[in-house]
Amino acid sequence: MSLDKSTSNCNDSLTPSAAARTIAAPAIDLTGRDIAYFSMEIALSPALPTYSGGLGMLAGDTLRSAADTGAPMVAVSLAHRRGYFRQKLDATGQQSEADVPWTPETTLPFAGECVTINMQGRDIKVCAWRFDVVGVSGHIIPVFLLDTDIDGNDPFDRRLTDHLYGGDTYYRLCQETVLGIAGTKLLHKLGCLPAVYHMNEGHAALLSLALLEDRLASGASLFTATEADRLAVAKQCVFTTHTPVPAGHDMFGKDQMYAVLGNERGSALERFGCMHNNLLNMTYVALRFSRWVNGVAMQHGKVSQEMFPDYHVESVTNGVHAATWVAPPLQRLFDDEMPRWRHDNQYFRSVYGIKPSRIANAHRVGKHKLIEAIAARTGIALNESVLTLGFARRVATYKRASLLLEDPKRLAKIAKKIGGLQIVFAGKAHPADTEGKRLIKEVFDLAGKIGQSGSLRIVYLENYDWELGAILTQGVDVWVNTPRRPYEASGTSGMKAALNGVPSLSILDGWWIEGCAEDVTGWAIDDGDTDAAEAASLYDKLEQRIAPLYSRPNAWARMQQHCIAMNGSFFNTDRMLGQYFANAYFPQAPVTQQNANAEALADAAVLA
Repeated sequence: MSLDKSTSNCNDSLTPSAAARTIAAPAIDLTGRDIAYFSMEIALSPALPTYSGGLGMLAGDTLRSAADTGAPMVAVSLAHRRGYFRQKLDATGQQSEADVPWTPETTLPFAGECVTINMQGRDIKVCAWRFDVVGVSGHIIPVFLLDTDIDGNDPFDRRLTDHLYGGDTYYRLCQETVLGIAGTKLLHKLGCLPAVYHMNEGHAALLSLALLEDRLASGASLFTATEADRLAVAKQCVFTTHTPVPAGHDMFGKDQMYAVLGNERGSALERFGCMHNNLLNMTYVALRFSRWVNGVAMQHGKVSQEMFPDYHVESVTNGVHAATWVAPPLQRLFDDEMPRWRHDNQYFRSVYGIKPSRIANAHRVGKHKLIEAIAARTGIALNESVLTLGFARRVATYKRASLLLEDPKRLAKIAKKIGGLQIVFAGKAHPADTEGKRLIKEVFDLAGKIGQSGSLRIVYLENYDWELGAILTQGVDVWVNTPRRPYEASGTSGMKAALNGVPSLSILDGWWIEGCAEDVTGWAIDDGDTDAAEAASLYDKLEQRIAPLYSRPNAWARMQQHCIAMNGSFFNTDRMLGQYFANAYFPQAPVTQQNANAEALADAAVLA
């Protein structure tokens, strides 16, 4: 969407402040929008700080593919007026954070309606701004960004939609109440009555309470809700869980639950089995109120099934939006050779009809752009002809950013042997994650000791975001991923790299179990009992397989072609969304042999 700064007159009482300027929104008929997609974060534009990382990127890519394919969807999130944070790193790698403020009222059109919900024992008014995701053929997916910074609201409530993943657990529960309950009520007030509500992670699970209240007779208390009512709500809901890491499953104290939600809602959640270890567990809320539950890769589905044995967990492997992440030179090449690729990502298989050398030349432009960006950001001049590895993730201890530097002496020896090696790191740690921040400093320390001169160069780029992520995945030669199994649910950065002809060197977890064809699309780091053992496998692959292949340009170009044709054609949100429609949103009844026989007899009768 173009962030047009034009304004129009509107009713000031509906806007966050009497002085607010608003932009006119084109009318959209929402009555036929059958799917509502709820996510705490959505990456909508590089200009908007409405996301933190992979979850938000996935949500944005999902909606971009929905727009491309004409899907009957709407989406709901929060405005996050002060964003996630902008990362600053000092010379020692110490991270500091700064807000990323923006003003929705001068950037986006007003959604047209507000709702009032009761929370913390008082009424709170919630309005929304609309961002239109526009598809390749012009179809629009409207995204409603909820905002509590409204005149008349309690000062604490006005700040609830400011910070993504900010504040304490009480603040977070209030945010999730706004997302789930106010978001559902807003859609209904706008005339949108979806058949399916997709909870993208447990943050949105309280939408089930709004649906439960809606189902009861006018004015009826939640105390009267029955098991039949719960099951009826569950028939409307789909839930995607995104991580096996405990910190990714929001839990709140019972006292907080009752303080924020009140007696009726709190007792309903207790009665319907949404508590775990005497805590309100948002994952269990979603599990109890959904008819379909899925993990985000085949392996993650299995891990989630073990975590939640009382529920049936399916799998839909994540993808990325190809047109967003493919580098411009490759886009131009694809437009010339297979012009339907933007409409149908299966056409990536047709890349085998393109000479590998043309793919390699297009990637070389992306690498040049990366080298220029590093020089501009850091003053460090890297060499475009040297093998360059990329590692960029949210910095959490299980992702093991320092595994690549486990044996500095051997790494330096390999770099000298192969004629040079360059490693580019990036990633943010959550402001409250002291261990994650310590890990960044550890990488800085190691890089300072072993990677600032000679044949090995190591750089760490600050403020990993949408734009930097694109530059990295489009420009490095090999994408590295080193999570501790089984904590990698999916991982989409490697998928973005693959679309740009970049192979991965990764632990066999998440998506890479499905995407790794050894020596064809990349390489697997062998499982080991210790970090040192897995690092040794990484070094072996780098020295014995990757570097020798990189020294043969024609063979390397052929691998780049394989990455696009094999992984690009599958690990995309075009395919992913199709699976959600077929299996989760509107599943077809299985064809039994009896049904098949009946259909065959009916067909025969027609032919006769």
